[in-house]
Order: sequence, then structure tokens, then C-alpha cells
Amino acid sequence: MSRTTPIVHKTRTQLVVEVLREKILSGEIAAGEPLRQTALAEALHVSRIPVREALLQLEAEGLVKFEPHKGATATELSVAQVTELFELRAMIETDLLAKAIPQLQAEDLIKAERVLEQLESAFKHEDAVASWSELNTQFHTCLYQAANRPHTLEVVHGLNTNCDRYIRLQLLLAGGIPAAEHEHRELLNYCKQRETEKATALLRHHILHAATTIRDLVAKQVV
Repeated sequence: MSRTTPIVHKTRTQLVVEVLREKILSGEIAAGEPLRQTALAEALHVSRIPVREALLQLEAEGLVKFEPHKGATATELSVAQVTELFELRAMIETDLLAKAIPQLQAEDLIKAERVLEQLESAFKHEDAVASWSELNTQFHTCLYQAANRPHTLEVVHGLNTNCDRYIRLQLLLAGGIPAAEHEHRELLNYCKQRETEKATALLRHHILHAATTIRDLVAKQVV
């Protein structure tokens, strides 16, 4: 019996979240730009209710902030935030990978390789920028899931959402794609060989080196 893909019905709020998230992450909505609920509702052909709910969700993701007498704005780029987010990722993700490697099954590695091929293909096309983050998260999730730490993985996904626009800066403006491709391939090979120490050391370098590059970019943009 063939398996069919389930139909996913998205609420208006979910659709608004996705549209606004993409505009913020891509830079179409600039950091610090006011997010007027009435104007957004008109532009997206929805009522103000799903816009308000979407902004609250994006606030939880760290992409929007609410200020008294000012309303919602896209969050500013921050060197301090880059440092905190990426150091947290380095701590949590390396521990998660170390727990996962002994439990990885052949199908986990096959799935990771397929996702990595899709990501490498997407890197070659700038019109596929929007898919980079999702595919990158899928690749790492394939390697982490065997740790059987669902709550930790949820935290990692939240951190990745907050890091997304910073990672795009690195990939697009600092020529980070070749290094990312090489390190992903090397990481997958270490996982296949059950080289836990080498894999975690590489992952830590992968995350913290990106943070160093991004801090330099952000420092130039916020001056």
C-alpha cells in the first residue's frame, strides 16, 4: 500500500507567521523597522487578529519585540546576542551529538546524506535561500534525533530559529558556503565512522567559527 502525504491545513496565523518570519530573516523587513498591525493586515489581506497572534509568536522566537508607545519592531542585530546564542548552541548540540552517535542507525545516516545533498543543491541557487535554514536544521536533526532527547532538540530548534538571520549573513556576505559544505560532509563521515570525539570537536568549531565571522559582520552593520 503506497503512503500518501497528509494534507496540512494551516491557520491564517500560521501563514502570517511564515510570511513575516521570511521577510525578517531575509532582511526585507529591516532590523528596527516598525511592524504596524493595520498595514500588515491590509497587505496580507487578513484581519488584525492573526497579525497580532503572529507577532506574539515571532516575539517568542526572538525576531520581534514589543516596546511601550512604539509597538512591535523587528529585533536589532546584536553582537552580544550572537555570542550568547552560538555559545549555547555549541554546548547543547555537541552534547546531543555525543549522545546520538552510539545510537545512530543506518537509516538515520542515509536520511542525513539525502538531506545534505538537497542542501548542497540549494546552496548553488540564491533563489533557494529561504530553504537553507530548513534543510540545515533537518540535516543536523537527522544526526541528533537518535539521542532520544526531544525536549533538548526542541531547544536546539528554537536556537536555530533565532540564529537563522545571522547564519544567512555569514553564508551570503562572508562567503561561508564552501566551508559549510566541507564541514557538513566531514561531520557526516565522522558520524558514520562513530568517531565521537572528532565529530563533536568539528561541530563545536563549525558553530563557534561561524559566530566569530558573524560578530565581525554585525559589528560593521550596527556601527
